Amino acid sequence: MENTKWTPPVTDDQLSVLHFLFGKNLERATRIIDQRGVKRISGEPSGRSIFEVVGESRRKEEYLCFPEHYCSCYSFFYDIVNRGEQLCCKHQLAARLSASTGVCIDVKVSDEELAFLLSKL
Repeated sequence: MENTKWTPPVTDDQLSVLHFLFGKNLERATRIIDQRGVKRISGEPSGRSIFEVVGESRRKEEYLCFPEHYCSCYSFFYDIVNRGEQLCCKHQLAARLSASTGVCIDVKVSDEELAFLLSKL
């Protein structure tokens, strides 16, 4: 059986900085990545994309997010927008980490399908 455990290609110093910046959200984001819960949905031919990230609750809700700007989860509005307590939510962090380490699931759709998905935001 193949080993599906995610091994981050980062140094201990980099992990330490990430943990300092993101705290508990780093641990939660890596759990989401370990469970292969991040999809990058790209429209063709434009190449525009959005991420779909699975939550950690039993319901396994899927949240749409732009890693640097927006997530459709409750925490984004409550902790980031409203209270300004976090830099980003765990879904945004999971999307950023999985994209930068190359472990997200890439899904190609037509630009029309992507537009429909975005219309639900």
